[in-house]
Amino acid sequence: MPDSTPPVADHSPADPSPAEALARLRLARTDGIGPLTFRRLLDRHGSAGAALAALPAHAARRGARLLLAPEDAARREMEALQRAGARLLFAGLPPYPPLLAMQEDAPPVLALQGDPQALLPRAVALVGARNASAAGRRMAEDLAEGLAAAGIAVVSGLARGIDAAAHLGALRRGRTIACVAGGLDQPYPPEHARLQARIADEGGAVLAEAPWGVAPLARHFPRRNRIVAALSFGVVVVEAAPRSGSLITARLALEAGRELFAVPGSPLDPRCRGSNDLIRQGAHLTESADDVLDHLPEAPRPTRLFEPPPAWEAEDPAEDLFAAPAPAPLHGPGDSTEVLDLIGAGPMPVDEVMRRCHLSPSAIQAILLDLELAGRVELLPGNRVALTGR
Repeated sequence: MPDSTPPVADHSPADPSPAEALARLRLARTDGIGPLTFRRLLDRHGSAGAALAALPAHAARRGARLLLAPEDAARREMEALQRAGARLLFAGLPPYPPLLAMQEDAPPVLALQGDPQALLPRAVALVGARNASAAGRRMAEDLAEGLAAAGIAVVSGLARGIDAAAHLGALRRGRTIACVAGGLDQPYPPEHARLQARIADEGGAVLAEAPWGVAPLARHFPRRNRIVAALSFGVVVVEAAPRSGSLITARLALEAGRELFAVPGSPLDPRCRGSNDLIRQGAHLTESADDVLDHLPEAPRPTRLFEPPPAWEAEDPAEDLFAAPAPAPLHGPGDSTEVLDLIGAGPMPVDEVMRRCHLSPSAIQAILLDLELAGRVELLPGNRVALTGR
């Protein structure tokens, strides 16, 4: 059997010092600093500690307010994780999952409960309906067991239905990775608390992007889905209705260059319409673990991998965080409402907002920056924007 370990990205040879780890957590938890800005700040200043030290002065020069994540809150989060036997993983440093680190929107910090070695083998995600049929759950268990027996780690989201069946099937023969939408101390659904603990205790891993203590909200689940897709060499969909979260994971998998698989289902069952449609669009028809193994690549296709643009070397990333004061405002009080009305919960290109709005591009960029700092919208990779749900 070929080596199932994915290629490892370049990493720093050592863990960060306690002070730098605390600084990285504070930087990641500061409102307005997303994954791309986090990377740029580290590249610019060399460390999170130096970035934190520089940001307040920069904000003062621009006449803006910046509320850094409090040191006490970050310290309490780290202590809570330690008491729970969990730890933090930092992007760019082992044992952060190398495939995830290659994505441009990789979380700067992840919380891990369980064994980091579970993140090393090739992995396949298995997702599907929460209200899955008995046949769908059995199929998910059998697929997961077969993949685990072949040395493949099985990734899913710890939800009801197909997710839970995938985790249980994988635990029979190997390891499984659960990606949760809330903090590690907020299992969802609550009845899966024992399953989450079992995954961590039996050599698997539980990953959370959300801070300790944060309950899962609706807007957290698509963010969790992008991690499920990025960790995997391929995604298998078992029973998915149209416009379901599982189809979001499938789309994210294709954008990340992953293989897509789908289990066929009855055309009379609405739970199978989305997965059947994936097959019509070219997903591998899947009836057994062998169907997955036969089409699973040794490495994902190199699409959407993160490559910092050359301009990063010249630009100050803090410029993105603060709107420059001007003698006359670029936009009026009602213009922000007009821009907000054009933006939905799903990502949309900023260029599309500009085409549909009467304001100048500079005014729209200023409004978007104000809205991002206010927590109303999130600027995403690929020059896209979406509402945060706040």
